[in-house]
Amino acid sequence: MVRRMFGGATPPPDDAIDVVEAQRRLAAGGATMIDVREPDEWWSGHVAGARHIPLGEFVERLGEIPTDGEVLLFCRSGQRSGMATNFMRQQGFERVWNVTGGVLTWEARGLPLVVGE
Repeated sequence: MVRRMFGGATPPPDDAIDVVEAQRRLAAGGATMIDVREPDEWWSGHVAGARHIPLGEFVERLGEIPTDGEVLLFCRSGQRSGMATNFMRQQGFERVWNVTGGVLTWEARGLPLVVGE
């Protein structure tokens, strides 16, 4: 059902950034990271400062996403966040990017995660 709602799985390459670039943009300020994973995935480890909006609630909670800066979408591998990126672009958001590789690549690069908060 989620795939039908959001369409294709991955956005075009110009709508995507890697985890190193995502971390740089977060550190620079002005970017918001949205984690679209399920609650159990979120609690097992997420990026500090990220907001949690599971993909299944994304349409209803779209209004919670700030419109005054960049939005970085994040999931386990980049597939679900890719669907959310496509959806946001279809809704007129221009400054939104899929973080390719998701938490799997984030962890593999040794980047920090918060567990349990």
